[in-house]
Amino acid sequence: MPQTRPQTTQEKYGRHRPLTDRDAHEINRIEELSYDLKVYEVMASKIITTSPDVPIASVLELLRTNRISGVPVVENEMLVGIISLEDIVRALQKNELNAPVRQYMTGNLITVKKTDSIVESIKTFTEKRLGRLPVVDENNKLTGIITKGGITRGILHAVERDYKEEEVRRYRASHLFEDIISDRTTLVLRYNIKANDFTNGGKASSHIKHALLRLGADAQLARRCGIAAYEAEINLIIHTTKGGILKLEVEPHRITISTTDEGPGIPDISKVLQPGYSTASDQVREMGFGAGMGLVNIQRCVDKMELDSTVGKGTKLIMRLTVPDESIKGKNV
Repeated sequence: MPQTRPQTTQEKYGRHRPLTDRDAHEINRIEELSYDLKVYEVMASKIITTSPDVPIASVLELLRTNRISGVPVVENEMLVGIISLEDIVRALQKNELNAPVRQYMTGNLITVKKTDSIVESIKTFTEKRLGRLPVVDENNKLTGIITKGGITRGILHAVERDYKEEEVRRYRASHLFEDIISDRTTLVLRYNIKANDFTNGGKASSHIKHALLRLGADAQLARRCGIAAYEAEINLIIHTTKGGILKLEVEPHRITISTTDEGPGIPDISKVLQPGYSTASDQVREMGFGAGMGLVNIQRCVDKMELDSTVGKGTKLIMRLTVPDESIKGKNV
């Protein structure tokens, strides 16, 4: 028998196109939803149960009528076990269909709490190879049943809901200035960047890219702005003594990204524009920063770059991008 091989990325997501940034975003969002969703949001709360004292023949009919493969066993409102088709088969083999459920039920149960993240249930299903998990409260009272199918449906509904909410947010953002009348309307986002704050390095530029996507910018434009903003942000972290300001200004046909600082300044601007030239310390280089390509990458991504610096006073960097009509949906921004 020929061995099956794993699917390639193109086979999994479409033979005629590569995996895109949007695909990766959607995958990550599904993973996030698995952590965000709680068990009570995907469990079945209308539960068919049985008593430990009824004959197994009655349970077999219950399963057949409801087209299910197992039911929880409840006594005095407390979960005491589960009986499944596998348990009933064991009773059939011994010709004991009249035996009470408690004789064949599984009593050593694995349960989940209704407030647990569903990602924990997924792990349990994978590790224990179970078909269902009882959901109990803090008093071990049965409140629901969770299945793999229920999780799948819950995630699909959450993705659909999330998509609709995102579309609403995107629409509102792209029409933010629609009713504002002025000779010039500008959206300004401002971020305070701290020197040597490598832990938070890249957060502001990520927020900028996300904001532009919300405003309706196409992915390529948002990506260019994100790269330029990231390089400028890292420069503030590496080369300033007190940090600085990273600012985004969005106008109808132009995006301006700028940084200002009161740092040491640049003695020779022509040198810092050369690929590979860097004044970063050895410690910074060991961390993977300061390769001397920041300004080169910025120039590659923007339409115009202006750099002005005075030794002992600080530096101002201005990056401008022209926005084609089709690149921003909210043209009244």
